[in-house]
Amino acid sequence: MRATVERSGRTVVGMNAAETDLRAALKDAMRSRDAVATSVLRTAIGMLGNAEAVAVPTPAPSITSEHVAGAHVGLGAAEADRRELRDDEAWAVVRAEVDELGEAAASLAENGQAERAAELRAQADVLRRLVPDA
Repeated sequence: MRATVERSGRTVVGMNAAETDLRAALKDAMRSRDAVATSVLRTAIGMLGNAEAVAVPTPAPSITSEHVAGAHVGLGAAEADRRELRDDEAWAVVRAEVDELGEAAASLAENGQAERAAELRAQADVLRRLVPDA
């Protein structure tokens, strides 16, 4: 389900439920000065943004820059519409991060870094509480 959200005085349409929930949780974490939650929520929101990026198509050789290798030239040459993640795709990205944090925490704990492992587990818990069916 797509949401309409106000950002910096402008309306943004097309935000998925995962991003909406993460942004709401980020606002709460910032208000409560929860550094762990704020950090991991910002990371997760960035990951969703990265997942929405699309590869820029390779231009014909006649419209590439002679000065910078692989650079595109011309009006709008580097512009591309972003993908819109469906809710299930967005939550899958967040779930993957929860799994990755858990695996990293387990590895650190095995190697005697219990404090850092606990930090990663705390980050994973923040995201796990938001993910449906996690």
